[in-house]
Amino acid sequence: MTRRTVRIAMNGVTGRMGYRQHLVRSILAIREQGGLDLGDGDVLWPEPVLLGRRAHALEALAEQHGLTEWSTDLDAVLADESIDIYFDAQVTSARVDAIKKAIAAGKHIYTEKPTATDVEGALELARLARDAGIKHGVVQDKIFLPGLLKLKRLIDGGFFGEILSVRGEFGYWVFEGDWQEAQRPSWNYRAEDGGGIVVDMFPHWEYVLHELFGQVTSVSAHVQTHIPQRWDEQGKPYAATADDAAYGTFQLASGAVAQINSSWAVRVNRDELVEFQVDGTHGSAVAGLRNCRVQHRSATPKPVWNPDLPVTESFRDQWQEVPDNAVFDNGFKAQWELFLRHIVLDEPYTWDLMAGARGVQLAELGLKSSAEGRRFDVPELSL
Repeated sequence: MTRRTVRIAMNGVTGRMGYRQHLVRSILAIREQGGLDLGDGDVLWPEPVLLGRRAHALEALAEQHGLTEWSTDLDAVLADESIDIYFDAQVTSARVDAIKKAIAAGKHIYTEKPTATDVEGALELARLARDAGIKHGVVQDKIFLPGLLKLKRLIDGGFFGEILSVRGEFGYWVFEGDWQEAQRPSWNYRAEDGGGIVVDMFPHWEYVLHELFGQVTSVSAHVQTHIPQRWDEQGKPYAATADDAAYGTFQLASGAVAQINSSWAVRVNRDELVEFQVDGTHGSAVAGLRNCRVQHRSATPKPVWNPDLPVTESFRDQWQEVPDNAVFDNGFKAQWELFLRHIVLDEPYTWDLMAGARGVQLAELGLKSSAEGRRFDVPELSL
């Protein structure tokens, strides 16, 4: 067995997503399984170098997980020729400059989304990466969720016939931070710091719709700040200047229509924190994070509207659960493994900085749609 090492500068690992999903559930999980099997007896061993602004937090993480390398000096780490990949999970406002430096240093790029604060910045990163001849990827974790993988299986198998519509519900109540601690960092609710649910979630909806149902051709959205005041990590009140809810309608190239509500000011009355209902001429499905239920046209009941009589049937019980039929790994880890194979084996990989730019574009147009009260076409991007 030959062990090949890939060194990854991981910036932003002291944050919730960077730590939990990318460091612990992905890179360290790959190490715990003995590395990434490349075939022919080769194993890829990821070696993380932790990056961030808080030295004491980085040192504590390294000690906790038996790691030896960490730094608060981005330039010094990027100057290290042994570093192969730069990963970014920082706040969005700090991302573009750091990625530009990494591209200039010749590092392959893997980054969280949104890749930039505006579409021009996102396209610039894609152009720079192309001109530098490096490989690049953007985290698009939702399509690796078990529920959406089952949905993809149904689509590929022709279960739906013609897909007519997609309806998505995402969100949960994020506490304001005064009488109960908030579950999300305060910068998420300040527009000046790159916060807002549109810039956070519309890039997700772009790739989910694009990968499963086809290109988004137009968007109409209404966004709102339902909770105008919140309390930060120090217990101090601040004005919430970013949107915390978005109600979007997306026209797809296929002719299908998607409607997705996103909110951090909604109490959950559904089975999972995100659910998508897909209706087609031959059948329907409801997919969440892990589960997926279906109703074929041959088993569709015939309800009749009668407000004078109580409902005597359980509509949920009329749906059939889609079996797992596979072992589903953590979605972040699954995409990391594909990206690492792309780096060392040159296997195909489509979720790149251009895909990331499409997500930024949809968020930008969604905000513009809400501000101007009209629908906008979503043109194809090019370098």
